[in-house]
Amino acid sequence: RTGDCGVVVRLCGWARAVRNTGGVLFILVGDRFGVTQCTLNEQANPDVRDLADSVRVEYCLAITGTVALRDPVAVNRDMATGEVEVLVTELEIFSSTKSLPFPLLDAPKGAKVVEASEETRLKYRFLDLRRPRLQKNLMIRHKAVLAVRNFLDEQRFLEIETPILTKATPEGARDYIIPSRVHPGKWYALPQSPQIYKQLLMVSGMDRYFQIARCFRDEDLRVDRQPEFTQIDMEMSFVTQNTVMAMGEGILRAIFKSTLGMDIEEIPVLSFRDAMDRFGVDAPDMRFGMELVDLTRDTTVVESGFAPTRKALDSAGIVKGFVVRGGAEITRKSIDGYTEFVKGYGMSGLLYGKIGSDSQLSGPLSKLGSDLSDLLTAMDGKTGDLVLVGAGPSKAVNAGLGRLRAKLGRELGLTEGTPFAFCWVVDFPLFTQETGDNEVPRWTSVHHPFTSPKPEHIHFLDKKENLGDILSSAYDLVCNGFELGGGSIRISSSELQQKIFSVLGVVPEEQQEKFGFLLDALSYGAPPHGGMAFGLDRCIMAVASAESLRDVIAFPKTTSATDLMAGAPGPVTPAQLLELGVSAHRESENAP
Repeated sequence: RTGDCGVVVRLCGWARAVRNTGGVLFILVGDRFGVTQCTLNEQANPDVRDLADSVRVEYCLAITGTVALRDPVAVNRDMATGEVEVLVTELEIFSSTKSLPFPLLDAPKGAKVVEASEETRLKYRFLDLRRPRLQKNLMIRHKAVLAVRNFLDEQRFLEIETPILTKATPEGARDYIIPSRVHPGKWYALPQSPQIYKQLLMVSGMDRYFQIARCFRDEDLRVDRQPEFTQIDMEMSFVTQNTVMAMGEGILRAIFKSTLGMDIEEIPVLSFRDAMDRFGVDAPDMRFGMELVDLTRDTTVVESGFAPTRKALDSAGIVKGFVVRGGAEITRKSIDGYTEFVKGYGMSGLLYGKIGSDSQLSGPLSKLGSDLSDLLTAMDGKTGDLVLVGAGPSKAVNAGLGRLRAKLGRELGLTEGTPFAFCWVVDFPLFTQETGDNEVPRWTSVHHPFTSPKPEHIHFLDKKENLGDILSSAYDLVCNGFELGGGSIRISSSELQQKIFSVLGVVPEEQQEKFGFLLDALSYGAPPHGGMAFGLDRCIMAVASAESLRDVIAFPKTTSATDLMAGAPGPVTPAQLLELGVSAHRESENAP
């Protein structure tokens, strides 16, 4: 900086750019802190100048020189060090480099540059990580983790590690399993979360636990999911739901304050039912309105003979919709695209109408009746608006319209100007009913089987017809339509835990085989306890405004769970398999 003028410095890093103007040679030396212009002019040592002429982009080097002010016309306001330069007196080249597979510096504003494919970037991840944007993301990650550790330490939490090699237990996703050489025929599982162990720590008297935990889930990937990920995991004894939620907010505030200098205002709390009614999803993006309106009992809809809505109502379905303000200009081609989008969530189609200057509705929705003024009033529709409506099973309509709402919010720029909008979602159902492989309906946990029902709903467990009415003591923290974290008050009674397992179809023998150690622990004076976990990767993705989790993880996997740089997963030798007592079978390429 300008305050360092006249100081002799030694800079170590990489040659981010090299420019030779004939009489003067400029080398931009960079590391994770930024870049500095180093200059060799006519007064430079000839030997140093000759060596500098051999420097190419991304050579690793050290430069010694004196900090000096730049000429006023040469000041670069886009660089933090743009007012100064280093007049080089010594140069040492540590190593050269092969031709780069892609440029590592961000392109200048307005420049057209062909970006390397993500596959290429991941194959050369060690180079990709030299890019300023990714280095910034990893530094943000470090600040966030440090802030969380400091905050929880102030709250008298203990950081305790839990096992990585553990026992396979059903937690909703497939386990990664590892054969034991010492115990042939037996297998370890990598933890999907430290859930059971942190509950055991509560039984052991470690009443405030946390861990920056590595977790593993063998499931299909997407933009916000990786097979191995990091959780900010915490658990507390002798607490209520509100106590844990307040601690969770403290963690969130520590992350955002340390990384963005941002103070988070009071976070609203929505019930699960309210979130589904208004937004169609249990993780709503509240940066914009465009809320769903339930038309199932609307007089116009109920009295209409319009086939799509009539069929939905007659089959105990729902009719919901929302208004896109000023959306009458949206083309039919775009609307057809929206229709295909919602079909991906189980909807049979999408009904639409445009409100003209005469306040009349055109399009398929006009077939609902001759006078649609009451319906438009209920939806707050105005001239120039687009009305989108879905009719069918509630699960499909909520998912389809909810995801379409979020998609349009992004595409129409409705999320701009409000960088973050948080909410808590509480009062989830404890169970949901799904159809198994044999098409027999069965109850599954909405969160996980260790979530406690609300105390006033426990007696419903004895009544099969009321299982769907039981609410849980669970809570999710949502930001911009993504779940950043979630948790629950846990079951602290062995008898209640066994009853929950029974509802889920886990017979007593299987309970003892898979969860005997937990049931045993809960029989030895278990305290009431609860906790939550944040997806650290998702949190960093939010504060760094990254488009993908892969941009905030040093060495991520692709969407097919492969490491292109290291070549993982890869084959092992027959000798290794023999030592483990495992045989490998490759499916025939011609298999159906």
